[in-house]
Amino acid sequence: MLQYLRNIEHLHRKRFEYKKEPTTDVPTKKYYWGSYYKDGTYQDYSLFYGNAKITTFKALAWHVEVLRYINFNWDEDDFKKIIYFIADIRNGFVTFEINTRYLDKYIGNALSNDFSFKPVNRKKIVVFKDGTGLSSKQKSKIVGEICGKEKSIDSDCIYECMLYINSDKRKITITNIAKMLNCSRMSIYRNMNTELKEERDLLNMSV
Repeated sequence: MLQYLRNIEHLHRKRFEYKKEPTTDVPTKKYYWGSYYKDGTYQDYSLFYGNAKITTFKALAWHVEVLRYINFNWDEDDFKKIIYFIADIRNGFVTFEINTRYLDKYIGNALSNDFSFKPVNRKKIVVFKDGTGLSSKQKSKIVGEICGKEKSIDSDCIYECMLYINSDKRKITITNIAKMLNCSRMSIYRNMNTELKEERDLLNMSV
């Protein structure tokens, strides 16, 4: 199957946002590169930053919902055009073709949402600002140091490490995660649930 490069520049040209930082959660500590949340935050939405693509219908529906939440003030027709662009396999965001009937359903659900409740999201411990100039390797080192220092090694912390290892175009392994967090492999095994293992396998497919 052909591998299409992600055409993220199209979103930039249209000034279509795909990141939203926490709005009401207060960080435990702020740094020049971003913020640390001791108890985590569910309010950080950062899409299309790693190498992984959208591989399932469920993931696509979630992306459509989050993108509407981030771009709530966009004209509905213009929003629909952007989602059609993202859902086109040739533009490098998804790995499968989707019937427009299903796509229109996802778009309709997102457009009818008043977002009284924010979209479901994973918890983040560390949130980076845009434009820091940090490489993926530098970011992964910061995440590892903070999580290891605070002894907050859990599934959420492991997932963050997995994302930064992936964005650095490296395979995710137990050893790599343990080195990043400066902990034993057993600590990773104890917190590596089935969902994380499945996510690891999907991320590794993109490397």
